[in-house]
Amino acid sequence: MTADGTNSATKETTAPSTATDIQHSTKPNASFPPPTHPLDPLVPDEIVAISLAVRAYTAEHTPVKAIRFITNYLLPPPKRHVLAHLGIPLTPGAKVEEADKVPLIRRAEVDFIDVVNGDSYNTIVALDAATEKWSVETITKLPEGQQPQISPEELIACEEIVRNDPHVQALAKEVGIEPHQIFADGWSVGYDDRFPLNMRLQQALLFARFSQHDNLYAHPLDFVPVVDMLARKVVHIDFAPTYSGKDGALSVKSTAPAALDTDSLTNAARARIPPALAGQNFLPDLMREDAGKKGETFTEREAPKPLHVIQPEGVSFKMDGHVLEWQKWKMHIAFSHREGIALSTITYNDNGEVRPIFYRLSVAEMVVPYGAPEHPHPRKFAFDSGEYGMGTMANELALGCDCLGQIHYLPGTYTANDGSAVVIKNVICIHEEDAGLLWKHTDYRVGGRSMAVRSRRLVVQMICTLANYEYIWNYIFYQDGTIELEIRLTGILQVYTLAQGESVPYGVQVAPGINAQNHQHMFSLRVDPMVDGLHNSVIETDVLARPEPTGADANFAGNGFFTCHTTLRTARDGARDFDAAADRRWRIVNPSRTHPSTGAPVGFTIGVKGAATPWLPRPDGWVGRRANFAQHTVWVVRDRQDARGMGRMWPAGKFVPQAREEPKDSLLAWQRADGEDSIDGEDVLVYVTIGTTHIPRPEDWPVMPADHLRVHFKPNSFFTANPAMDVPGNMTDPKSVPAFANGDACCH
Repeated sequence: MTADGTNSATKETTAPSTATDIQHSTKPNASFPPPTHPLDPLVPDEIVAISLAVRAYTAEHTPVKAIRFITNYLLPPPKRHVLAHLGIPLTPGAKVEEADKVPLIRRAEVDFIDVVNGDSYNTIVALDAATEKWSVETITKLPEGQQPQISPEELIACEEIVRNDPHVQALAKEVGIEPHQIFADGWSVGYDDRFPLNMRLQQALLFARFSQHDNLYAHPLDFVPVVDMLARKVVHIDFAPTYSGKDGALSVKSTAPAALDTDSLTNAARARIPPALAGQNFLPDLMREDAGKKGETFTEREAPKPLHVIQPEGVSFKMDGHVLEWQKWKMHIAFSHREGIALSTITYNDNGEVRPIFYRLSVAEMVVPYGAPEHPHPRKFAFDSGEYGMGTMANELALGCDCLGQIHYLPGTYTANDGSAVVIKNVICIHEEDAGLLWKHTDYRVGGRSMAVRSRRLVVQMICTLANYEYIWNYIFYQDGTIELEIRLTGILQVYTLAQGESVPYGVQVAPGINAQNHQHMFSLRVDPMVDGLHNSVIETDVLARPEPTGADANFAGNGFFTCHTTLRTARDGARDFDAAADRRWRIVNPSRTHPSTGAPVGFTIGVKGAATPWLPRPDGWVGRRANFAQHTVWVVRDRQDARGMGRMWPAGKFVPQAREEPKDSLLAWQRADGEDSIDGEDVLVYVTIGTTHIPRPEDWPVMPADHLRVHFKPNSFFTANPAMDVPGNMTDPKSVPAFANGDACCH
């Protein structure tokens, strides 16, 4: 039984994933066949069985009386065992023998909280293939202050706790807001050492809402409660200082947090600021109402004519459970509660030779630091993956809206607080898109011919809503061997209130009384390469102009430029920064296999131009210490296995919420530990940091147009020639017609 008296094996209530209208189902789902691949994620029946095994073990062997489950996910077998099982060699040309294969044990990793005393635990559970029973292998009590992720149900509960708190109600009443109009986005408290280590905290960013679908972010409130999620009560309330003067100088001498006031939670140290009341809506019916109140009209523009994506003969990809094959690509696609999408065992069939490229590819962490230094705003630096989990925040995608064409969907599942399985239908979308011309050439001479080959690309997509913000993840595969990660950012700005006449030094007033603060979005892409095998290196390439002056023998016309290649030899040299002046790029290579023409090792180039953003927080600051992965564009470290056979995974550490120090299991710590160890021709990990610095615009309000970030991996001396030469060309589309009656149609 759970702490609330329900049975986790039979509960069929609906559990929301975020504080939005999206609802995820906890009912059994027939779309989950039994796992057949060693990397298949846990299915709902497994999650429930694992939860019951953990309950039984803790009841018999520990003092734990009531459990709040936080995570329950597959602990994959060791990488080399999986590759042997799939028949993928570790070195070019090698054969996988039966003797190389070992039995694979299906394991899960579970994080849970003792809701009575607040202790957190990490548990490893294994499946006995003979009995088909799960049993606990290890259980570890986490050190004081170490917190597992914040669950979706805890985010929902934070709003309920705040709305019912008398102190919050009184403060809201002072600025004209009734209890039923109070709404809260729960956030990790970030960093605040005023509170005891053993408290499980959230800070509640408050807004008012005046109708069911009113844009609540248009009405920010001027105080921030801090909530103890175990005691289920508000334990402190913070107020930001006011601004004064045209230069936006702070009206207080210090921006440090004040000492906790245990006697009163409600004393504001400055004049209260009522929320902005004007409607700033994004739904068409409400925009019409807003315009009417101002004596104006709102009319939607004329809709463009329909544009259909049709595939009369069906799609060109094949699915076998979670394994996808398309245009010589093959990969495993899995839902991850933390990363959202995890792509594994990515290979390319090069004229009959199956060539491994990446063992695993995912966005392993991200952080969004806000740039306002006055307390409590410095606590706003969300680790959206490590603190909440991208997968748990994912949307159920809508056919014909989120995804166009003929779509294949994969479901996802994660654990509810009571140990039941939460199911998100249609969480991963797989489809094909036209991508313009792949290549073309016209022989302009008389009698010449033209060859045009259109590009088709395969997209693996997920959309995640994190309170106000949306992230769209597109992993894209092309017929020329290119892989691209495209991140689109949209949704609503995170805002704070302003008093009349205040200026904004660390943000932009996007509407009257609404301050959208400057912030960054920094993403850590984890690349586990296996370019023609596991023994890889990274080469840094700069493009440099000849240093000699015009007229010199080496640069007579003054036009010379060349490339300079540097192989990264040790982990100490494995943290690198993008250099725009040198047009810097990096190449993951296999030094044991070279190209027959260039003589260069086979590899894939990492392209980050336009997505490499300088990290602005100070390295020794609150967020700088905890998000040290953002200090460099590229990191290369050894992939070392722990006692469980797991490699290095999380660039900001596994347990992110409320961490107060530099994580001991983070990228910077791994680099220090590796020191002078070789990263040349080894089993390495490459972490790529990309991001954007968002200085808000009024045009980003009330909903932001999607911004785009891209990083790509292009084959470089990997193929003997353009691998897309065998893609059929000059295929005229019979559905393409002239736009107007007097237009011409021509195809050579």
